[in-house]
Parts: sequence; C-alpha cells; structure tokens
Amino acid sequence: MFGWKRLLKVAVTASLVGSLAACGGGGGNSADHSQAGNSGNAAANTSNKQVKLRIMWWGSQDRHQATLAALDLYTKNHPNITFEPEYSGMDGYLDKLSTQAAAKNAPDIVQLDPGWMPDWMSRNQLAPLTDVDVSKFDTKLLAGGSLDGQQYAIPLGSVAFGMIYDKAALDKLGIQTPANGWTWDDFFALAESSKSKLPEGQYFVKDYAANYFVYSAYQYAKGKGPVTTDDGHFNIDRDTFIDWANHFDKLRKEGLVPPADVNTADKELDPQMDLMVSGKILFRYSFSNGLTSWDSLKKGAYSLVTMPRSEQAGGWVKPSMYLAVTNDSKNQKEAIEFVNWFVNDPEAAKTLGTLRGIPANSDSAKILESGMSETDKGGLDMYNASAPDAQIWTAGAGGWTNFIDKDFPYVHDQLSFGKITPEQAFDQLKEASASYEN
Repeated sequence: MFGWKRLLKVAVTASLVGSLAACGGGGGNSADHSQAGNSGNAAANTSNKQVKLRIMWWGSQDRHQATLAALDLYTKNHPNITFEPEYSGMDGYLDKLSTQAAAKNAPDIVQLDPGWMPDWMSRNQLAPLTDVDVSKFDTKLLAGGSLDGQQYAIPLGSVAFGMIYDKAALDKLGIQTPANGWTWDDFFALAESSKSKLPEGQYFVKDYAANYFVYSAYQYAKGKGPVTTDDGHFNIDRDTFIDWANHFDKLRKEGLVPPADVNTADKELDPQMDLMVSGKILFRYSFSNGLTSWDSLKKGAYSLVTMPRSEQAGGWVKPSMYLAVTNDSKNQKEAIEFVNWFVNDPEAAKTLGTLRGIPANSDSAKILESGMSETDKGGLDMYNASAPDAQIWTAGAGGWTNFIDKDFPYVHDQLSFGKITPEQAFDQLKEASASYEN
C-alpha cells in the first residue's frame, strides 16, 4: 500500500547528497538469454555449477534492452550463470507474478513495485538479502524493503511523481506550457483555456476521475493526508474526493478528457495504444525517470513538470522499484550474488543507466551524473524541483494491494462511463475498504 509523509528540506538535502536524487510500461517478450556480452570488469565466478536464473521485470523497450545487456555482462564474467528473462509492460504483471508465486513457481529474481512490498514480505515470499552490500544506499530508500530488521529487497532508483506533457503539441496549438510549482487551479484553468484550440479527437488529459495515484496527489495537495493511513484505515476525505470527481465530470462534459472507451484503451508506453504517443492527449502522470522512455517513442516532443500543488505539494518522492529474490528459489545463493552485483557494480550501473530512476546506490549515481543525456537531466530537474517539500512515500499497511489495483479502477470506470455519481463513487470506495481495514 502507498502512503506518504512530509519530507523536510534537511532530509531531502541529505538524500540528494547520499543517493543523488518511476514506473514505466512497454512491450516485451520472454526468451532464453544465455549468450555473453562484450564488456565488464566483474570477477569471474569460480564455481563450475551451471545455474540458470529466472528473472522477471516490467518496463519500456529501452529498459528491456538495457537489462538484457546487463544479464549478458554478468554471464560473460560468470560463465556458469545464464538467465531466463520474463519481461513485459506493467499491465498484468502483478497478476502473472502472483499466480506464479501461489503455484510455488515464481522466478528466482523479481522486480517489485514499492506498494507491493508489505504484502510480499508479510507472506514470507521473499528471501532475506543478508549478503547484499547496502552501505551506499540511503536508509530511507531501504526502509520499504525491510521488515523486522531484515532486508528483503533492494531499491533500484529514486523518482519523483509529476506530469509529462506534449510540449511540441502545446506549442503548435498555442497553448501555454506549465512551469514547475504550478497549482491545481492552474491545471484546471489551462484545461479550460485549451478548449477552443483542441482539434476534434484530441483531449487535454486522461480521465483521472478516480485514479488512485493522481487523486492521492490532489488529496495531499489539499492538506488532507494519505488515502489510507499507515496503520491500515480508509482516509479518503469525502468533500475533497467529490470536488475532484466533479472537476473531471465537467472536463468530460466539455470534451476535454477522452470518451470512456478511448480512455480505457490506453496502454502506457505502447507505441500504438499510449494516448499521448498517439497524439490524443496532451497531459498524463509520469515519474521523473519516464521521460527517456517516452522520448524514445517521439524524439524531443515531451517535457516533465512537477505535480500541481495547493496548500501543500501534490507530488512525492519514492523508491522507483525494488529487486528481490523469491523464497521458493532453488538457487538463492546465486540469485543473491547476482542482486548484489546488479545494484553495486559500476559496470552494471553504466549498462542500466537511469531507466529505473536515478540509481539508489550513491556511487552509481555519481558515475552516471556526468554522462547524463538531456532526457536524464530533464528527469533530474523535475526531481530536484519536487524534492524540497515533496510528499515522501512510506510502505504503509499491508493487505491493500487489491484496493488500489481492483477497487479503484472499477469505481473509476463506472464514473468514466457515467454509471455512478461522485457521491456514489465515494460510498463504493468506503464500502470496499472495509474488507482491508485492520
């Protein structure tokens, strides 16, 4: 489950010095990836035992290619270790992984979203990572992957939550581009001002009437705290939620968000199905590490901006994702050795880049800083603009994953299709929450 707390400026400064500081989607497939790469300086594994490790992650095509290159690099220096990668976009990832885990057939190594960590750790599905060196990691980023003093997962990056927009399209249409520090009033005013300029079939923003993440940002900005409390209680503010849903009801009626069937067809970072890539919307939410992936689909078109604020900041900073070893792995020793390499080796850092955010390992972050691309710098700029008073992610209470992944989308679809009112949407969410409360 997600929750966030205020991040003090002093703590952020320490975090930026210590760790120099998303969630992307995209297509992918699975294949035996046993061939070695052609670079790297890691010491070769002296063991002759032949081991094939299954590893599973989600991401964009750029992330897939970089990760596969890292696997090649590891095999070059550890010829007895090969990999069976399983990679895809974010859609359906958790369902597939959860099904495998329930059948005791999960991959040896898995990439996990921070919000899933409480459930996976409390169900004893992860192996302790005692032998992984975490000396170069900020303790605030490590915290979400630890339980009862034991580290079960390692943070891969640090990201800020904001928005990405089609700057090229805004410039062409004569619509003002936003600036860091803008407010939700600015956001809705910009939507209204774009109405006369948008051609048929193009919309201002996705319909976020009951999107868990964007609504969370709005509730935080209004000073109403997290959507659920860290001790596992429903905390959606009724008036704030209804106000938010009414804003989107108005946008829907004015044709500033896509029709429901178009909205539900969106598939983030898919070259054909992503509504922003296909030119149907101008704004959508993004993490600071997302710019590189979208830029790869339409060079130079996009820019990042901080999440709108109000009484407080709306966006937050958080670990981008975690890497863990499953408790049912038959090759835990080799899997843990690989994780240690993946998060600590300088050549691994150079190969993986910033496609999972600014590396959480502070030494790796320093290695990459001097060679950052323009898109990487754009992500870092948004992170730095967000961080001074951002909300900060905490693991929150376990057991709420389906509330985020199932209940919220179900209510959102009903709102988007005009089947329920904002008041009824709130009531449904409150009722659904009862089965998750501690």
